[in-house]
Amino acid sequence: MLKMPVLIVSLAASWMTFWSPAYATDLNGPWATDGSACNRVFVTISFQRDSDQFGGGFIMEGNKVRGQMQSCTIKARTEDGKTVHMLAVCASDIMASNIQFSAKILDDNTIARIFPGLPDELAVNYSRCAL
Repeated sequence: MLKMPVLIVSLAASWMTFWSPAYATDLNGPWATDGSACNRVFVTISFQRDSDQFGGGFIMEGNKVRGQMQSCTIKARTEDGKTVHMLAVCASDIMASNIQFSAKILDDNTIARIFPGLPDELAVNYSRCAL
């Protein structure tokens, strides 16, 4: 009789251990506006001291996003085909704010930050950096 509760607790514990939110699109890693400048924007998995001179970039690790000037935590994320919409709480040295942003997946290593309601030519492309 004792085996059934032990089995249920064991299954629940293993489910909780291995469960994490799964997203179809993997955006983890460092991303730069100029893929050829990755080694000048990033050093290992952080920003180079003068990285802003070589374009923009961000580092995504799970629900954390770090930019050159601020850090964000993604609070909500939805996927609509090849577009990922995110709502993040961001903080810089000056202020905290909520930011909504969307990314269109162009391929496994290229995304375009899009601004819904604005023309496509205003999109900013980012390349995944292999470090």
